[in-house]
Amino acid sequence: MKGRTLSVQQVVFGFGAHTGIDEVPELLRMAQQADRDGLDIFSLSDHPYIGGRLDAYASLGFILGRTQHISGFANVTNLPTRPAPMLARMVTSLSALSGGRIVLGMGAGGLWDRISDMGVPRLSPGDAVDAFEEAIVLIKSLSGGGPPVSYQGRHYQVDQIEPAPVAAPSVWTGSVGPKSLAATGRVADGWIPGHAADWLSERYRGSRPVIDEAAAAVGREPREILTVFNFPGRITDRPLSATRDRDGRWIGGSVAQWVEELTTAVLAHGASGFILFPPGHTAHEDVSLGRWAREIAPAVREALAKENV
Repeated sequence: MKGRTLSVQQVVFGFGAHTGIDEVPELLRMAQQADRDGLDIFSLSDHPYIGGRLDAYASLGFILGRTQHISGFANVTNLPTRPAPMLARMVTSLSALSGGRIVLGMGAGGLWDRISDMGVPRLSPGDAVDAFEEAIVLIKSLSGGGPPVSYQGRHYQVDQIEPAPVAAPSVWTGSVGPKSLAATGRVADGWIPGHAADWLSERYRGSRPVIDEAAAAVGREPREILTVFNFPGRITDRPLSATRDRDGRWIGGSVAQWVEELTTAVLAHGASGFILFPPGHTAHEDVSLGRWAREIAPAVREALAKENV
């Protein structure tokens, strides 16, 4: 199977799906329809301590096996419950099986009360970020072939482990704090702003420079690190008089309003991709997801092509 290559130049369009065990038929149907409709990626949350949720990586593998083009990722991987050497084996295996249709979403771990309930030793926030950066470095080292890898970090140690002969997937992080943002700049390939913050938010304006400065400090080109937004909102039949609420958060609008907003986000603010979520905690509607894939994404791509982006 040949997947769509997710490059720096390409603007990524995807959707975020619910992972309730009672929602399996809908999840599979939506992913297959999104695959046919030309979306680039789907994302699943990773909360292994919730019994009513599907395991993210078992689900990714199953859905990738049922599709042909669309990529998948955990948004974001609950790293403390998935040790880095085994995570490396898992994502390189998924890449080999799917023709490269996997992105590695990475988080340092947020809900530590629940994480520690799984029997995982609790880490301080600083140690969790250190482990997160070590994990990304190690996972990349255990990909792409080459000689056996030995790594002696504070949190991970491996001795003469053979890398998989598969290229490392792109790594997108859900970094929030300054230390984690700096780690993203040093070692990751993309960033998903937390709390569904978008390009007009204070969170984005204050956080992205931290990534860029850390990247430049180690000789990386900051613009090569994507910013992919988790972006909730309604797609309406008619234009809305206001597309943002009093706090400045996007609430949605007509297809034309979405196209204008997203095109501007790319051209004026450097957005690299958008993962559509329904507003609130509702499920995707077939009509809205279809309009996202078949109307909004192609129109934004067409507008960007005219600008030679």
